[in-house]
Amino acid sequence: MLSITNHTLEKLETLLRDLEYKVRYEKGNFKSGACLLQSTKVVVVNKFITLEQKINALVEIVKQVKADESLLDDKQKVFYLSLKQIKLELD
Repeated sequence: MLSITNHTLEKLETLLRDLEYKVRYEKGNFKSGACLLQSTKVVVVNKFITLEQKINALVEIVKQVKADESLLDDKQKVFYLSLKQIKLELD
């Protein structure tokens, strides 16, 4: 289980950046998600949702994207693989 802290959010953001995704926080009435925009990988998160919802959204995105694990160092690879196995108990 992940702790709901800013540190966890930062670890998830760093992981996605290392997987060559740009993480953006935008305002609007939308669900968070990942997309390919003009050959740029982008993750967009609603900036007005709670910290817990941001962490949940990023974990779900990490679980869904196809990642090149060779871009990660050993510590991040362990974190990435642990996220892939998590069933979100926070829902």
